[in-house]
Amino acid sequence: QVQLVESGGGLVQPGGSLRLSCAASGSIFSINAMGWYRQAPGKQRELVATISTGGSTNYADSVKGRFTISRDGAKHTVYLQMNSLKPEDTVVYYCNEPGAGDHDYWGQGTQVTVSS
Repeated sequence: QVQLVESGGGLVQPGGSLRLSCAASGSIFSINAMGWYRQAPGKQRELVATISTGGSTNYADSVKGRFTISRDGAKHTVYLQMNSLKPEDTVVYYCNEPGAGDHDYWGQGTQVTVSS
């Protein structure tokens, strides 16, 4: 059974950094690319970063150059290092496979708040 547990969010000042973690069950992590999404209230979920099983990465233009996605196979964990945070990065962040939809399993997410 798929299980995704996101953590690492919190309150940070503009320009600050946070590192998010996503602990994934082995069945999803080992064979699939993984991604980080974010969703603001009333808005569509946005895929901001993806990483393949081979380590290739892609980023949305809104986070390119500021966010870095990585994965640790031994720990079945995906990370999102977020630097130079802006107030508009304030949303709930989730991890999942790229292409995951509303009817797929989603974890509880982790709230990131960027505010002075």
